[in-house]
Amino acid sequence: MTHTIRERQKLLTRIRRVRGQVEALERAVDEERGCETVMHLIAGVRGAMASLMADVLEDHVRAHFVAREDEAPGSPPATEALIQIMHSYLK
Repeated sequence: MTHTIRERQKLLTRIRRVRGQVEALERAVDEERGCETVMHLIAGVRGAMASLMADVLEDHVRAHFVAREDEAPGSPPATEALIQIMHSYLK
């Protein structure tokens, strides 16, 4: 997956941010914080993971379905539509 290699540092930074959110969730449960706090933290983790997945998926689509060396740069409308649908689905 060459696109993950190119974006390695960006992905690792985002993964570390997600790890921090999960650790905050763990602390909240360990400290017996209220349900509302825990649910907000869970929603944040879920959103961060969905956003990470959307970015990796978008890079995958662009790298394997669009970006060909012998083709002009730019995404066909069908590819853009797929990317938008996946972003919506993963929210």
